Amino acid sequence: MLYLDEEHVRRLLRWEELIAAMERALADFSRGNVLAPVRGVLTIEEGKRYFGVMPAAAHDVMGLKAVSFYPANEGSAVPTHQAIVLLFRTDNGEPLAAIDGRLITEMRTAAVSAAITKYLMPANTKVLGLLGSGVQAQSHLAALSSIAQFEEVRIWSRTPEHAERFAQKHGAVAMEAEAAVSGADVIVVATSSQEPVLEGAWLKAGAHVNAVGANRPTWRELDDDAMRNTLVVDSREAVLQESGDVILSGATIYAEIGEIFAGTKRAAAGETTIFKSVGIAVEDLAAARLVYEAANRSNEKTSN
Repeated sequence: MLYLDEEHVRRLLRWEELIAAMERALADFSRGNVLAPVRGVLTIEEGKRYFGVMPAAAHDVMGLKAVSFYPANEGSAVPTHQAIVLLFRTDNGEPLAAIDGRLITEMRTAAVSAAITKYLMPANTKVLGLLGSGVQAQSHLAALSSIAQFEEVRIWSRTPEHAERFAQKHGAVAMEAEAAVSGADVIVVATSSQEPVLEGAWLKAGAHVNAVGANRPTWRELDDDAMRNTLVVDSREAVLQESGDVILSGATIYAEIGEIFAGTKRAAAGETTIFKSVGIAVEDLAAARLVYEAANRSNEKTSN
C-alpha cells in the first residue's frame, strides 16, 4: 500500500484535471451512483476542536477521509484542517493508498467552486472579490484563475494586515468587505466566521458567490438577504445538517451542483447565485484517486 505525503500531492495534482474530476464525481453523486453518508463529526471542544470521518463508495473506488478541524489553531503555525485519505479497491476491498489530505482538502474545495463557477459566473467576468485571506482564498484564486481571466482581484480580511500581505503577494487590492463585494462578478467567502460577513444588499445582479466556510449548524457567513438568491449546494442532505447559512435562513435549495453537471437541472445563468459548499467525501476520493494514479504512472516511468 502506498503512502503519499503532501509534497506528492502538490507535485501530482493539477487544476484542469482536478476540476474535471470534481464535475464527474459530483454528477455521479447526484445521479445516486455513490454511497456517501453525511460526515460524522465528533465535537471535542465546541468552537475549537472537531474530528470528522467521511466515508464513500463509488463504482471504481471507495475509502474515507479522517479530518481534524481545529479553529483554535487559527493564527498559529499548525493548519486548522489536517487529514488523511484512505483508498480501497471496490472489487476485493484491498487497501491501495494512504494519502495526506490537508492539501487535497484545500485544492478539491477550490476545484469544486471553480467547476460550478464555470456554469454560473456572469458573461464577461472581470472582477473577483475574496472575503478571507487564508489558504482557501489562495487556493480559490489559483483555481478560479484557471477558468476565468480576472482584471481585478479584491481582498478583505478581518485582520487588515493579512489582507495587505495577501494583496502584495498576489497582485490584489485590499479593501473593506462591502467594497470588495460591490460590483464584483464572482465572490468567494472563505472564513471561520460565526456571524455573516457578506450582505445580500452588496451583490450586483447576476453575481455568483462561492461560500465555503461556516460549516457548522449554528455558524453563518451570509445573511438572509444573500441566501434568498438562487441557491445551489454540493449535497442537500449534508447542508441541511451542517450549514448554518442554509438551516438558519430557511433558504430554498434550487439544485445540487451535480444535477447541473449531469444536465438534469439548468444552470440558472444570469441569475444571482449562491453556491454553499460543505465538502463531501466523494470529492476527496476523486482527488485522491488522481494523485494515486499519477503516482503509479510516475513509478512505472521510473522503473522503465
